[in-house]
Amino acid sequence: MKKTLLFIISILACGTSYAISISDEKVEETLKRLDAEIEKREIYLTQQQNTIDSLKSSLSTDSTKNLSLLMDIGNEYVAFDNDSALFYYEKGYNLAKSLNIDSLATSFRLKRATYLPLAGFIDYATNEYDAIDSTQLNPALLTQYYEAGKQLYSYISSYFGNYPNTSSKWHTLSLNYQAKLIDRLDHSSLTYKLNIGEQYLDLGEISKAKATLEETLNSLNESSNEYARTAHALARIASIEKNDNEYIYYLALSTIADIKSATLEVVSMQELGAKLLELNDITRAHVYSSIALANAVRCKATMRMIQSSKAMPVIDQAHEIETQNWQRVKSFINIASIFLVLILIGMLIYLIFKNKHLSTVQNNLVIANNIKEVYISQFLNLCSTYMSNLSQFSDIVNRKISSGKVEDLYKITKSGKFIEEQSKDFYDIFDNAFLNIYPTFIENVNALLLPDKQIELKENEKLNTDLRILAFMKLGIEDSSRIAQMLNYSVNTIYAYRNKLKNRAIDRENFEENVMNIKSIS
Repeated sequence: MKKTLLFIISILACGTSYAISISDEKVEETLKRLDAEIEKREIYLTQQQNTIDSLKSSLSTDSTKNLSLLMDIGNEYVAFDNDSALFYYEKGYNLAKSLNIDSLATSFRLKRATYLPLAGFIDYATNEYDAIDSTQLNPALLTQYYEAGKQLYSYISSYFGNYPNTSSKWHTLSLNYQAKLIDRLDHSSLTYKLNIGEQYLDLGEISKAKATLEETLNSLNESSNEYARTAHALARIASIEKNDNEYIYYLALSTIADIKSATLEVVSMQELGAKLLELNDITRAHVYSSIALANAVRCKATMRMIQSSKAMPVIDQAHEIETQNWQRVKSFINIASIFLVLILIGMLIYLIFKNKHLSTVQNNLVIANNIKEVYISQFLNLCSTYMSNLSQFSDIVNRKISSGKVEDLYKITKSGKFIEEQSKDFYDIFDNAFLNIYPTFIENVNALLLPDKQIELKENEKLNTDLRILAFMKLGIEDSSRIAQMLNYSVNTIYAYRNKLKNRAIDRENFEENVMNIKSIS
């Protein structure tokens, strides 16, 4: 009975990680966290640059003190600017040699050898590493030697990713050095647990790997490189298990850690972009893949630039899909504009019909007829403009794609200038036409608002976003999703505007109904 109980406990211990299920909601929540961190990435990069600049400013004429500072500066540049990291490791190595401090010179040399593959110097890196006699190293340097070997050969294996036999040879060397490193690490340390977890994974012991890595992840700081590395290893496990939710979840966690630690030499974001494109999340796939490619260039890691170039098809495909979506949006705008004209014509005809027997409002009828002509003319002009612009944009897209200038097309669409210009034209025509029909609309709306909550327009501004939303509602377009499409906002933004307007109203509950009762001509 006791043996049976112990067996069950051991099974539960090994299988605890499998009991954790990542829901769709959890994945989406984590991706939203990632999106928020992306918005702050320049802040993290600036903080990292400030840290480096502070270390540089501490350099002095004290050569011994400078050795420590040069090592710190090089370490801070790792995964941030590879060329600079190699430069400061080289500088530290030369200084240590001139001072005959062999142990520090070896430490700098190991650091330099570790990251040379990222710059594409494979032979130089291996020659540097092989030139170090490990039998002459003290215990601390021997540990660093094995750690450098594990990382160095891992980079080289990744560099030859398209050549499985060659990659496997270097990967085996990396595993051998990792095994030697593990033997020297404190078994209670998180570094040991991370490395042993990765070793289990490479040996195919998935259950042990997952349990070890999940325990390690929960003990690490989310802003650390070790957290990113652990989360990426868990993503590899999810990929093996064909669990898309866990794969995306852990890649997102890894990417968040990379962003917060100002790490630019990464693969998690690139892999995440490719997976989301596969799952048809085009917007995020485009953003993540673009940033991953920009990071590789910014880091000056030649190896990562080559690998990140594989993301170009992802970006190209995302561009093509976004272009097609924009074409559909343009078509919808044209149809919606025509539909709006028809609605307004109907309203004007109804107004004329209702007032044709009232001699007391004869003058108003004349004014209404004039308004109708101006309004129809302006909106027909808008439709014509959109159709012409759509044709021109189609020509541009066709020319750019046929000539392979997808990057030019990307710049055009990313800048948002085209959409801004079309929106401005639409707003100008709509504002003029609407105020011709409802000349006192602004005063009437303000009469429904609290004295200290009145709408105040900027200089030369005819209507603002608040008033346009109310104008569309006044014209019978009350659905927030339709208003969002007209104004090029999200539905949530429109809901927020409407709620804020209600909160400013004297009669909050009946505010929108009161707006609908505003008359066109007083």
